[in-house]
Amino acid sequence: MINELSDIQKQRYNRHLILSEIGENGQKKIMQAKVLVVGVGGLGSPISLYLASAGVGKLGIIDADVVDISNLQRQIIHSTETIDVPKVISAKDRINKLNPDVEVITYHEKFTDDNSADIVREYDIVVDACDNLPTRYVINDACLLCNKPFVHGSIYQFEGIATVFLPKEGPCYRCLYPNQPPNHIIPGPLDRGLLGVLPGVIGTIEATEVLKLILGLGESLNGRLLVYNALNMEFETLEIKRNPDCIKH
Repeated sequence: MINELSDIQKQRYNRHLILSEIGENGQKKIMQAKVLVVGVGGLGSPISLYLASAGVGKLGIIDADVVDISNLQRQIIHSTETIDVPKVISAKDRINKLNPDVEVITYHEKFTDDNSADIVREYDIVVDACDNLPTRYVINDACLLCNKPFVHGSIYQFEGIATVFLPKEGPCYRCLYPNQPPNHIIPGPLDRGLLGVLPGVIGTIEATEVLKLILGLGESLNGRLLVYNALNMEFETLEIKRNPDCIKH
């Protein structure tokens, strides 16, 4: 429990404190929140940086990969100096330098059916920043099991999508995508072209949804799919309905 903000914290979070919708009580909620980010790549970079700068108290980051030079076109949390370093270690170092208030918990491993529920139970909100479909189904199922909000984002070439799945209050990921496509027709990460700034747009939207959930502000994307086309600079919102035949409902 956070009683009072320090003078340094009042300076750091001043722009939050002067918003009547947030104020000191809202900032305390952010500082008490526990958020898990699955993946610390293109999407995970802006998500982790903005949540850390906002003061999220406990930030879990899970990723089994190491930094590669090809990542640096879009994965802005990493640097040339951290090539070949595990992404979670590179990201933790950057977050610690940005905001030492944040407790960063690292998991240098894959997010799987075997470990997902145990990890998810420790957090309030889970954010999808991964780059593959199988992991998204794992996130979805663990969040439903543990009754945790799931903030989803996905990017491809010049397009991105974002939504929020709230257990018992709307559709889940399997309502949107009931069946996982066969592995042989899913392009691998090395086969996907991607505009470097695109994850910044979608990742920032995901971070915004997380903060709104923490603060209880506005209307979340629950039940709505936000679709972004960078080439046309267009946003479109589509309704997502709960599937009564969904195997998880």
